[in-house]
Amino acid sequence: MAQPGRFHRPRAQVQQRPSGRQRRRRQGVREGKCRRRPFDRRRDHRRPARGRWHVAAAAPHHPLSGPARRGGRQARVSSRRRSRTLPHTPVILAHGGAGARIVTPAQLACLADALSRGYTVLRRGGHALDAVETTTRFLESSGHFNAGTGAHLQLDGVRRMDAALMEGRTLKAGAVAGIEAVRHPISAARLVMEKTAHVLLIGPHATRFARHFKLERQVANHRRSALASARRNTSREAVTATGPQRRMLRLYRQMLGEETVGAVALDRRGTLAASTSTGGIAFMLPGRAGDSPLIGCGIYADDEAGAVSMTGLGESIIRVAMAKEIADRMAMGTSPTTAARLVLEKLDRRIRKVEGFGAAGALVLAPDGRFAIRHSTPRMCAGYWAGTGQPVVADRFS
Repeated sequence: MAQPGRFHRPRAQVQQRPSGRQRRRRQGVREGKCRRRPFDRRRDHRRPARGRWHVAAAAPHHPLSGPARRGGRQARVSSRRRSRTLPHTPVILAHGGAGARIVTPAQLACLADALSRGYTVLRRGGHALDAVETTTRFLESSGHFNAGTGAHLQLDGVRRMDAALMEGRTLKAGAVAGIEAVRHPISAARLVMEKTAHVLLIGPHATRFARHFKLERQVANHRRSALASARRNTSREAVTATGPQRRMLRLYRQMLGEETVGAVALDRRGTLAASTSTGGIAFMLPGRAGDSPLIGCGIYADDEAGAVSMTGLGESIIRVAMAKEIADRMAMGTSPTTAARLVLEKLDRRIRKVEGFGAAGALVLAPDGRFAIRHSTPRMCAGYWAGTGQPVVADRFS
């Protein structure tokens, strides 16, 4: 007696006769009336050997990419898998200037809010450039710092501002100098980077450029009060004074130039970015530009070296090219803390001890997430968020 199912053929392997269209095409190929259909991987990888026509038992093919799958389930799944494997922990640092002034609780609270907004961008997988711009925009609009709505007036009573940002993966940068009546100069700097082939726009041309892209405006000047007139006269004397009087007036002007804002960030992809924004020194000569809009002086970002944002007296920072020198030292293997300390010591040795002024502060962030906040001034309003659960802000860092 035959065993049950011995001669049973599975239904999936039952031979089926080809359709009339298939028979006619095969006949045409044999007679030379038509060419053989070229191999199609999407269809023929499931096709059985010639002469064995049966129902295909292979599972349907679902490609992970392709125009038909864009935005579909497979694309969403693959993007989630990529986000889980991103190796870097987000880090963001921000500052509100370095100097001798007492940092108020309102400034520290504002800085903590700015760090929270920037870190939220990074935690959600955003780009480091978006994080530093978001942080800087919040500080500009707060009115507590010398940037944006709180920027100082120049000698002619007009508020002119500088800003810059830089991205470390492509080394792209954008900056504006002497821009007027714009609420967020940092956004104008980003437009320069993304919408033009240039790096720096200055003066009225930068203002017209911002108007073209309809950036939010603000009042460019203020009424001439008695206190403002006295400070302008002090600034005029500082330009023409000599000897000890000139040093005292320069120190006074330096104290009026504090509260520049800036930020550096590292995102989950390992990309670095840096930004800075300032209103300059109070009642300075019209047309003066400091270190903030100059790449390599006020800011620098390179994924192979690090990200740096400076604050302090711009004339001294420019002469040392501090941001680029700190980044170069990190590229050679120096830690962020040591690199910042060595360059600040150089500034103190070459300029401050000779001329009597030239203090500065720095935010330094390495590609591996190590960071440092260093300053040669009595105080520096700064903080960081490195995955600790809440931002850390203070007015002094050792």
